[in-house]
Amino acid sequence: MSLADFRNEYERFSLSEDELCADPRQQFQRWLDQALELKEVEPTAMTLATVDAQGRPSARIVLLKGYDEQGLVFFTNYLSRKGQDLDQNPWASLSFFWPSMERQVRFEGRISRVSAAESDEYFHSRPLGSRIGAWVSPQSQPISRAELDARTQQYTDSLGDHPARPEHWGGFRLIPDHIEFWQGRASRLHDRLVFDRKDQAEWELSRLAP
Repeated sequence: MSLADFRNEYERFSLSEDELCADPRQQFQRWLDQALELKEVEPTAMTLATVDAQGRPSARIVLLKGYDEQGLVFFTNYLSRKGQDLDQNPWASLSFFWPSMERQVRFEGRISRVSAAESDEYFHSRPLGSRIGAWVSPQSQPISRAELDARTQQYTDSLGDHPARPEHWGGFRLIPDHIEFWQGRASRLHDRLVFDRKDQAEWELSRLAP
């Protein structure tokens, strides 16, 4: 089959203005809860798009590890490409795609590091192998598999069962000022409802053409 001939029709749901929560953060929580209940594959996976100091964009999948009224939290190596991008240009976009529900959600906003205490709390909740892995990997740097395996053995032997969080590893929080809810519809006439933040408590809703 030609790639140009491959397509799906989205016909399961619709989205109207009167169905939405007044606060888009509550609306996202509603959709996220549904994705979890329906056992969507990787429901917390989100695409993080960043731009470096030269304006070159890059994107990758990260996992949502915290969500509240402040924003969305994920954790990473601060020395990685995404970490350096965000230190140089603290604006980013996060997007979710839940195929079985034919839905997307896109967030845009300013991003900053979470507190050391918040990073510590999450780090110590991780499996031991993941905690050691945070020390092992010089993320985004060239490395051979043999060197990676050797470093794994080295840090496993030296760190023991209670490794501290490395200073180069921790969380980021995106504080959204633009949130779009996308519901797939037939004939590509999708529903796109967007909230733009006006102040700390007020959001403005509009519909975009698909």
